[in-house]
Order: sequence, then structure tokens, then C-alpha cells
Amino acid sequence: MPDVSVVVIVYNDAERLTRAVRSVLSQSLRDLEVIIADDCSTDSTPAVARELQAADPRVRYLRLESNSGGCSAPRNAGMAAVRAPYVMFLDSDDELPRHACKSLLLVAERTGVDFVTGEVTRFFEETKTKRLWYPELFDEVRVVEGIRQAPEYFHDHLSTNKLYRADFLASHDLRFPPGIHYEDQLFTAQAFTLARSFAVVPWPVYTWRLSADPAGLSISSSRHKLRNVADRIAVARLIDSFLIASGNADLRPFKDEKFLRHDLRLYLGDLPFREREWTEQFAELLTPYLDEVTDEAISAVCREQRICQYLLRSGRLDEAIECSRSLGRPRIAPRRVARESGRMYWGRSAPADHTHDCDHELDISEWHLDEQPFTAAPIRHEVHSLKPAGRVLRLTLRTYDPARLLRGPEKVTTQLWLSAGDEPLKIPFEYVLAGGGRDVYTAFIELDLRRIPLSAKGFKGRRHPTVVLERLGTKRNDVVLAPGDLPPLRAHLPSHGMLAGHDVRVACEGRGTGRLEFTWTRSRALARAETMAPHLWPVRKRVRQVQRRFSGPRAKALIYHELLKLPADNQLIVFEALEGRGYADSPRYIHEELVRRGSPLRAVWSYSGDRSAFPEGVRLVKRGSWEYVRTLARARYWVDSHGFPSIYPKRPGTRYLQTWHGQAIKHMGFDLPSLRFGSPERQQKHRDMISRWDALISPSEEFERTFVRANEFTGELLACGLPRNDVLVRFDEPEQRERARAARARLQIPEGRRMLLYAPTFRDGNSTGGSIRVDLAELVDKTSHEWVVVVRPHYYERFTVPRELGHAVRDGRGFSDINDLLLASDALLTDYSSVMFDYANLGRPILLFTDDYEEYSTSARGTYYNLPEIAPGPMLTTTGELAKVMGELDRVQMEWADPYARFQATFNSHETGRASETVVDLFFEGGNR
Repeated sequence: MPDVSVVVIVYNDAERLTRAVRSVLSQSLRDLEVIIADDCSTDSTPAVARELQAADPRVRYLRLESNSGGCSAPRNAGMAAVRAPYVMFLDSDDELPRHACKSLLLVAERTGVDFVTGEVTRFFEETKTKRLWYPELFDEVRVVEGIRQAPEYFHDHLSTNKLYRADFLASHDLRFPPGIHYEDQLFTAQAFTLARSFAVVPWPVYTWRLSADPAGLSISSSRHKLRNVADRIAVARLIDSFLIASGNADLRPFKDEKFLRHDLRLYLGDLPFREREWTEQFAELLTPYLDEVTDEAISAVCREQRICQYLLRSGRLDEAIECSRSLGRPRIAPRRVARESGRMYWGRSAPADHTHDCDHELDISEWHLDEQPFTAAPIRHEVHSLKPAGRVLRLTLRTYDPARLLRGPEKVTTQLWLSAGDEPLKIPFEYVLAGGGRDVYTAFIELDLRRIPLSAKGFKGRRHPTVVLERLGTKRNDVVLAPGDLPPLRAHLPSHGMLAGHDVRVACEGRGTGRLEFTWTRSRALARAETMAPHLWPVRKRVRQVQRRFSGPRAKALIYHELLKLPADNQLIVFEALEGRGYADSPRYIHEELVRRGSPLRAVWSYSGDRSAFPEGVRLVKRGSWEYVRTLARARYWVDSHGFPSIYPKRPGTRYLQTWHGQAIKHMGFDLPSLRFGSPERQQKHRDMISRWDALISPSEEFERTFVRANEFTGELLACGLPRNDVLVRFDEPEQRERARAARARLQIPEGRRMLLYAPTFRDGNSTGGSIRVDLAELVDKTSHEWVVVVRPHYYERFTVPRELGHAVRDGRGFSDINDLLLASDALLTDYSSVMFDYANLGRPILLFTDDYEEYSTSARGTYYNLPEIAPGPMLTTTGELAKVMGELDRVQMEWADPYARFQATFNSHETGRASETVVDLFFEGGNR
């Protein structure tokens, strides 16, 4: 008997069936069977299936007598034939990752659950990109004792990313409903509801391939069909009936919320690209079911979706389409708002009858549009008309500004930016007030396609123009929306010293918000070469292999060793901070001290992302490029805060200053179990990295006891404090006060408000915003009269300020150097981040939000300290506690004065405010004052 049976359903998919079946046969779990359930295919699928069956005894082939027109019948037939105690499902156009079956089986056997569910990787064949499906559901291994413990798993409605106990399915007679699409949703809703327990694993167990061919779209991707809409609603009703009949009606609000957030949300996002007749029929199908959805579910979705639903139900389809473009996009404004009696409403005018439901449905006062900062307030740019005049496009832009960003005493400069793979073309323009209202503006822009910079080899691809607004040195960049029915325009651009000219197509983007989209394709010589490409694929593949071989890390390491034979440049320093992410950390302040002294040494900075974070005049080199390799090989000095790539050994005579990025709470170096118990090769690689350091900067004896010891560093210690902390120790000097003032102005902190900097640490393995554990909505509700919260998550994290919190929450990631935010703030909120050690130099309050301290402190990585013993401020576990402390911060600061002083003395014992000067004196040759 096999351990697992995998049911692979297929219909007229001979081309992809082999790939799917082989993904099962090549599993690391060998003792399994594949059941091919063919829904009576009429192509060569039967022949392919029989070949697979003949080639491997683990394959069995079932063919239905007639085509069912859906997935249910073949899946049910396959289930009836399974022999293994566990079963999985696979579609013929998808694949299983190699360890899917074994990893799920091990968890199922260890936990005894009814089924195990895992992460899905969506593979977009057109772009060759991957994206995880609902990653927030799969952030850790866990066992859930029934769906009521975690009803959010109703969103996990696929049947294919799960390993089921066959006797669980049989005991409840679980089958897929025939004659309807989206059968997965009913099947999984029943499984979640009936299961005593299920397990969750955070690794990919299913690869869902999304076809680039419109003819090969899956059922779930065919949302343009009204039958698709009808089936989703019908399945939702079947789930409702099941929940009621099985005595689980209390789960209905959670299922309804899933329907609104997932199923309906997909269709609403498509509305800008649908014809009017389709939208009318969609509203007719949807409205009766929306009337049945529970109030709890409706109140759980965002305000703009509730508005969109209300407009659809009210027959106001044009306004619903307008609203749909802003879903999940807080910087896209409504076209108009109405202000009345201190309230704000979506639409041209406030409701006349305040007793009507629309008074509540269209009320957007919670967005605080008049209090939003310049960089985050919503605005709406739309193409009003687009006319060709030869190779010049005459674009009429209509801008809707309900937040009134364009009004006020400070001038706002306006530009249209458009790039074609090189530097963007920047077209200044001026607004005039439109006739539609005081917050509606029109601009007339002439766009000469020939002026858009192109590289020597031309360009092929899509680009979208943006409107760039700048006020008082602060810029914002916003999309330009196009009408869904905009007729495509085409223009031919002749060559300019290149092998090819270009054909440019201008149209509405067919997805997302529906941006104005420019598509370049090459013409003439290169176009002919591209048409021959299919015949040259083997050659091109070989060329790419050769290119990777001769331009990859190994090749660069070999060339680097050859470059070491050349003389060193004794005046050259390579600086790098945050792995090239910006002009920041201690390397910045060492560089500035060298410049202040007029040092003859020449600095080159490594960058990996946005170059605008670096000051003008600083020479830059892209991290990982050939120029980066050459610069590292020739430099007399290396200075960085994290670590230069390990493949580049330090040349004899080069001096490497490691500034490191601060004291750590978490274990480091050989104190990490993964390294301490790792292979000898891994341990030696770490020692080789550390051995390159000639000198290491230390902020305290505690740093030497932990970090220095754990990394077995035996070189020179510069016990002078961190150069980046000089400005914090000397925060009261005029230069630092001006820096704080500028940061608060850039963040638009209102006069009289205090600023709380919220800087949580990164949680290993989570980049979906999981470190932001404070309930920001509750915190704003309780403290926004006095405080503005600036969120500075780790640079690995994703974060967006919610639309309704923008008046009191700011995104602090635009500052490459966190010192700007530290100086500007009145208090710090963190959890386990090393920023607390730096912040203590300011002497300002430190608050710790540690609701997951037990889990964090007992993780595999481990910590150096018992946080309650060293904490410089209160450890809080609820947002309510935090709000209360913020309301009486002066008292709390006095109460924690002694622990705070001990914390400063322990972790900043070497800080004097003169570290940059000391480092230059001690480390660099000829560092004369």
C-alpha cells in the first residue's frame, strides 16, 4: 500500500500532463501512487496517460465515460480509487514541489490531524515571477484545534495544497459538488468545519501556474465570464446551507468576510476594464446575495469597499467603477468629496436626507483628508483626453485633489515623468482650475516620444508615466489613470544611430488600477532578429549560460584575485553601509569627519538601491558590479557596517575597519546554534570573514563580552563608541536641533504634537509586516490628540500606512539614516531592536512592546539578556497599556530613571560624542586635523 495517493485531474491537456505527473513521481517520498483522472479528453491526453502508466507502475489511469465539464467528477472518481491512507489533489497544469508529499506526511503522522495545509507558490508564466498565496496564513508550523480557533483559514479555500487523511474524507462522505465551478470552496469549507484539528506548515507544497496564454486561462482566472460570477455566488450559498444544516451557523460571518475580502474583491478590481453591459449584469447577479451577507462581515471590510458595494447595490455603476480603482490603494483619492457639518462624504455633494442609509455608507470622515501629510494624502490623476499629433501626444490631465495638496501658501512644482529603461523624461507643466470645482485641476501636456532617453540597444517593455509633485523639497510620485475604454494609439519612432527604431503603443493597462501604459517594441533589424528567436533558443540558452559563467560571482572572484596583483591605490577608501542601502550608519560619520579635515583620501560609496539617498558629489559604485570588484581590489581602506561579500578576501596591505551596526540582544556569531553546530566548512567561512577585519569599533564593554567574544575577533578594538552615535550624544547642539526640525517638517508633524518613533525588530522568516504588533488603529484612537506615530520597520519588512490612519501615522522608511528620526522623536517604542541602545544616548523615554517576549526569548536563536532585568522602560503587552503610558510619560520617565541610567552605563560606556574623530585619529594614516 502506498503512503500517499495523488489524484491528478486532466481534460484535453496532453501537453502539460507529463510535467504534472513527473512532479509527483520525482517526489522525495517514493512510496506513493498517481491516479490520473481523465474527464473524457478528446485530444491525445489518453495516449500520454497510458504512456505514463506503462513507464511507471505507480501510475494508474482512469477515464470517465463522458465529460462532466468541471473538476468535481474526475476528483471524486480519483478519490474512490485511492489505496493510500493519505490523499492529495493536483491539476494537470500545476506541479508539486519535490518535498511536498514527504514534508506534509511527516507532519500529519506526528500530529494526528485530519489534514495538513501548506503554502502555495503562484508562478506567472508571462513574467516568470513567483508570489506566495496568502503568506500571512502560513507564517509558522501550528496545529489548529478546529476552525473556530482560527476562522481566518476560510481564506485558504484551495483543495490542492492539502494532504488529507483518507478515512477523514470517507467518514464524512466528503465529495466535490458536481455541475458547478469553484467546487474547491465548498469542499474545503466543509473540511475545515468538520475537522477536529488541522495543521499548518509555512513552506510551499503546491505550485499554481498561471498561464500566459489567454486561451489557456484557468477557471479562477476567467473572471470575465458571467458564469464565473454566478458559480462563485452559487457556491457561497451552498456553503451557507451547509453551515446552517450542520449546526455551524455561527461561522457564517467569517465565511461571509472571506467572500467579501477575496471573491468579491477580485471582481471589484476588474470593474474598470469591463463593458457597461457586463457591469450591469454583474450588479444584478451580486445584489441579491449582498443583501444576505451578515452585517458583521460587511463592517469588517475597508470603507472604500463598503462604498463600492453600496454604489453597486444602488445602481450607481459609474461611481462604483471610480471607487474600485482606489481599493487597497490609499493614495488614490475619490474624484470629489462633500463637506457638511464637520463631516466628509464620498461624492459630489453631501446626502440631502441624513436619515437615509447613504449618510452612513458614504461617510469618509474617518479618512481625515484635511489632516493627511503631503507625501501620503490621496490625489487622483486621470487622462481626460489623449490625441496624437505626429510623434507628439497631446495629453489632457485631470487631477482631483480633495485633500487640497495643490492649495496653500507653499508652491507645488509639477512634472510628468516617463522612462524607457533609462533616465526619465521630465516634463514640467502648470495646472488651471477645471470647471468642475475648486479642487479639480486640468493640465495640457505635450509629450514628444522622440525625447524619451533610450539606451544604445533600444528598449522593449512597458512603462507607466507618473506625476511628480514637490513642495518644500519633499517629493511624491503618483500614477496616472487611463479610461478603461481608451482607444490604443500607435506611433513609429525612427532609429537614432541604433540598429532599430521602435513602435510605441499607448493604451490603458489591462489590470490593477488601469494606469496609462506605454509599450515599446523594436522594429527593423532587431525586430527581425527577435522573430527568429524561437529558432535560436538553444543558442541563446547557451549564450546565457556562458554569460552567467563569465559574469557571475565565481568569475568575479577569479578576476578579483587577478586584480590583487596590481598596485593598491593608497588614497582610495570604499565605504558601505547597510549592505549598500544608503548613506548612513557609522561609515557616514567617518566619511564626514574625513571631509571636514580635508583629507586627501578619496571615498567611493557602494550602493544597492536608490542612489538619491546619497549626497551630491559622492562617487558611487553599484554593489556587485564589475566596477565594485575593481574598486574593492584596489582600495587601501575598507569601511562598512555589515560585511563586504565573503568571496572577496582582503589584499595584503588593505586595512578593513568594521563599524558593525550596534549592540545585539539576539545571539550572534558562534553563539548561534546554527553556526555553533554547523559544518566545519560553514564555521571556517565565518572565521575567514571575521579574520579580514583589522579593527572593530566598540560602544561598550558589554559589546566586547558578547559580540566580540562570540565572533572570536582578536584584532584591534577601538573602544571609542560608535561614530553614528556622536550626533545623539551631542543632540543639543544647533546642528542636531536643525536636523530634528527638518525631519519633523518633512514628516509634517503638526505644531504641538509629540512624535513617537515605533521601530520594531525583524522577526526571522517573516517579511509581511508581522513585526508591527501594536494595534495602530487603537493607538491612534487613544493618543492622536497629542501624538503622531512614525513607523520605521526593518528594511526587510513590507508596510503601508492604512488610509484612515494617515493623519496620525507616518512611514519613516524614506529616511536612509535613522538618526534623523531619533533626533526628531520625543520617545522610542521598540521591542528587541538594538536601536534602544543608541536611543539611550538621547536620554529620552524608551517603551518596549513585548507581547511575544516568551516566544521570542525562547526561540532557537536565543538572547543574551533577560530583558526584564535590563529594560530601560516599561515592558507593555497591550495597546491599551501603551496608550496609558504615553498619556503619563513624564511620570513613567521619572519612575524608570534608575534602570535607565544603569542601561546607559552598561551599553554606552564608551560613548563620548567624539567617536568619529577618534576613529580617524587611530585608524587612518595621515588623518591630520
